[in-house]
Amino acid sequence: MRGGAVMITIETLVYFLDLGGTFVFAISGAVAAVNRRLDIFGILVLSFVTGNLGGITRDVLIGAVPPAALTDGRYLLVSVLAGLVTFFWYAGVDKLRSPVLLFDAVGLSFFAVAGAQKAIEFELSPMMAALLGMLTGIGGGMTRDVLLAEIPQVLRSDLYAVAALAGAAIVVGGDMIGLSYGISAMAGGVLCFGLRFMAIRHGWHLPVAHLSARGRAGSDPSDDEKPGE
Repeated sequence: MRGGAVMITIETLVYFLDLGGTFVFAISGAVAAVNRRLDIFGILVLSFVTGNLGGITRDVLIGAVPPAALTDGRYLLVSVLAGLVTFFWYAGVDKLRSPVLLFDAVGLSFFAVAGAQKAIEFELSPMMAALLGMLTGIGGGMTRDVLLAEIPQVLRSDLYAVAALAGAAIVVGGDMIGLSYGISAMAGGVLCFGLRFMAIRHGWHLPVAHLSARGRAGSDPSDDEKPGE
């Protein structure tokens, strides 16, 4: 009985983290939609997609079908609420510094730890659980950017996927050593958000190529000289 109570507590915590991640990711999607001057329907669509596609992808991959976001009306309700709040009170949301990035960082943290724990419950290997936690965190934001015809942040933002993977890895590591999920989730979430926030604030990033292929072609002196000259 005691073990069952603990399991219920973990499932409840994962559920609320999932809903919290859905809400803040949905706000980031709605803010991005308003910035691109979409109408209210487009804002609500982008809110739902951004808030839920990462979790839907996770559930499909682990066999938790149909996905929770499509069977539990609270996911839709939370997404619509986030879209309407942003639509009617955009000025208040926009007062935050880089609101899309900040809400994205919070959602990333929630989804990374919740996604990893749900993968653990479905008995995935530690490595796969960590990777699925990362995928849960980056899926919605990637789809948002694709729908807005932008390069996904995971491919251009500082420590985006790395932060999600680090947070998910803490949850997996905590499970392996028998640490309470509440503690490992908090530690993983704080680490994920901290890495993203510091990356946004101070420009932390992984090494990048300093000269693209196009840049090399443009700077190659042989291109400006004809053979024999």
